[in-house]
Amino acid sequence: MKTIQTDSAAIAYALEEYYFKGIYEGDINLLSKIFHPGTLLFGDVKGQPYAKTLDVYLDGVKNRQSPKDSGKPFKGTVLNIKAVNSIAIAEVTVKMYDFDYHEFLSFHRIDGKWFIVNKMISDTNK
Repeated sequence: MKTIQTDSAAIAYALEEYYFKGIYEGDINLLSKIFHPGTLLFGDVKGQPYAKTLDVYLDGVKNRQSPKDSGKPFKGTVLNIKAVNSIAIAEVTVKMYDFDYHEFLSFHRIDGKWFIVNKMISDTNK
């Protein structure tokens, strides 16, 4: 049980320090610390299918105005983390611009570090 709590704490820390902060600041260097290079992103945004490679996603983050620079509200929340051995899933919400994302992020521990290996996203703002 201690390992699970430690792993969950490490994932929560990475989400706060790299994922949410990277999205908020538009900092692809922070995001690159938590995403595995082969990550794929799928889901729906405003009712439209969403499918991107990590490179396409990071390019979009790099070339848009960050939530921080826009002055608009931003909120990233960890709802749940479940870890088993070297795999985990985190359920999070991200509120930014006119979007209210509900996300499932799959993690894999590689060389002692947790990486997002898949991102599933749905815009629940209707």
